[in-house]
Amino acid sequence: MARIHISSGSRFEEEIGYSRAVVDGNHVWVSGTTGYDYGRMTIEDDVVAQADQAFRNIATALAEAGASLDDVVRVLFIVPRREDWEPCWPVVTRHLGKARPASTLIHAGLQTDAMRIEIEVTARLPNKGSA
Repeated sequence: MARIHISSGSRFEEEIGYSRAVVDGNHVWVSGTTGYDYGRMTIEDDVVAQADQAFRNIATALAEAGASLDDVVRVLFIVPRREDWEPCWPVVTRHLGKARPASTLIHAGLQTDAMRIEIEVTARLPNKGSA
């Protein structure tokens, strides 16, 4: 299978030189994704809203690759402010509760102060041949 590059349409991908996701073999790597609504190029102030939008952005990239959030095997969360992490737990459970991937949280600065969470995932494409 050839490598496939998936774009969200964000101008940052072209300017910086990366893809929202890359499919190679049976795996999909989704780059660090923030809470930007790429259709409007806006971001909410609320970290919970940003987490939910980030998961919607990730789900869109995974769908284009032929996978879903249920196929996620690894997730990395980057949150600048410790106090922002716990309010995001219900959003994480809603989007990844079925997959229950391996998970890591890092506290670090992001590209802009408006970004309050960034999420990166790795997924395995579902085996279409099994029942």
